[in-house]
Amino acid sequence: MKTKLEVCVDSVESAVIAQECGADSLEICSNLIIGGTTPGVSQFKHIRKACTAELYVLIRPRYGDFLYTDAEFDMMKEDIWMFRKLGADGITAGCLRADGSLDLGRMKELKDCAGSLRFTLHRAFDVCRDPYESLEETISLGIDRILTSGQAAACTEGTEVLRQLIAQAGERIEILVGSGVNAQAIRRIRAETHAVSFHMSGKQRIDSKMSYRKEGVNMGLPGLSEFDIFRTDPEEIRKAKEALLAEKEGEW
Repeated sequence: MKTKLEVCVDSVESAVIAQECGADSLEICSNLIIGGTTPGVSQFKHIRKACTAELYVLIRPRYGDFLYTDAEFDMMKEDIWMFRKLGADGITAGCLRADGSLDLGRMKELKDCAGSLRFTLHRAFDVCRDPYESLEETISLGIDRILTSGQAAACTEGTEVLRQLIAQAGERIEILVGSGVNAQAIRRIRAETHAVSFHMSGKQRIDSKMSYRKEGVNMGLPGLSEFDIFRTDPEEIRKAKEALLAEKEGEW
């Protein structure tokens, strides 16, 4: 199976860096610092204009759990239709029931909205009740990929579950390994699980170019400076791509 590297980005600048450094596909979102939410229309349009890589759009109306209200779910469906018309190659989404099972009814509705777009079940999978049952249910829906850390905080902590999921999935669905992915993690996880598809942000913190800085006024998360900007680190993407393209495990 062909190796794949996907980079999650929330700006045009990061998208261009990721593509130039070897990303095979991009997941477009807003608010990456809180795990990502649905991107803006103009943001997507500018990235689509600047990049030829496959673009997957994150469909997540808010931060937090994956048990959505009717209004939130209607927004998700409308967003899928909209990004489909705007030229997305795929979407990334997921819905759970209160008991931790996949919401198959809603997932099917989202899949129907996506039409011919490739569909990724995102890390809602990592907080579902039974990953092995949910894997089979996801396959039954005709979904193309599952983004997962192996139900752990970081992929390097979920290697045993990842190994079992990859073996169970076989050629039926793509397992896209995410959370804490870098070159070192890729080497280790490929050796232990034979994974070939990885998802990363590779973000770095850069300093604002503002010379005047008003102190004591915070617009967002406590402890996060207004003068910190997060952007894709080209070196991290290059190293990850090199690790992924290594001809055989023995080279690592």
